[in-house]
Amino acid sequence: MPLAPAITDLEQLKNHPAVARLLGWNAEAVTGVKFDREEMTVYVDRAYIREACAVLKEDPACPFNFLSDVTCVDWYPAEPRFEVVYHLLSIPNKERIRLKVRLNSDSPAVESLTSVWPGANYFEREVFDLFGVRFTGHPYLRRILMPEDWEGHPLRKDYPVEGYR
Repeated sequence: MPLAPAITDLEQLKNHPAVARLLGWNAEAVTGVKFDREEMTVYVDRAYIREACAVLKEDPACPFNFLSDVTCVDWYPAEPRFEVVYHLLSIPNKERIRLKVRLNSDSPAVESLTSVWPGANYFEREVFDLFGVRFTGHPYLRRILMPEDWEGHPLRKDYPVEGYR
């Protein structure tokens, strides 16, 4: 059975509870959407990510009350180079949503979510350590997996396979 094509038209997806809530809160925060294989992805402008997460967490209609993961994708050599990916779960509604923030290589920084979800602390440290994305307002942003004196960020696509020598 062939897969249904992805839906990327915001007009078609504006009735999804999370998308509707974000559009009602601040339409310019949503830069794009994608519904593919029963998974919803919302692209959020980096200036609004913390507030968007707080809105989704507090919304009684669709409370995305659990941050299950924060990760990153390096699209080198394309720009914007990085996508920081936030996986949210609504435990009462048994629903998932993915928020993505696109970042250019010249300033890979986004606001920390530790004020919304304290558990974001370790996820953000991991992304910082492995990709070099900075999280402004993070209480303790330093390496978590690599030694403190390690050069570079090993999951970047331009990182040498055998490390710097």
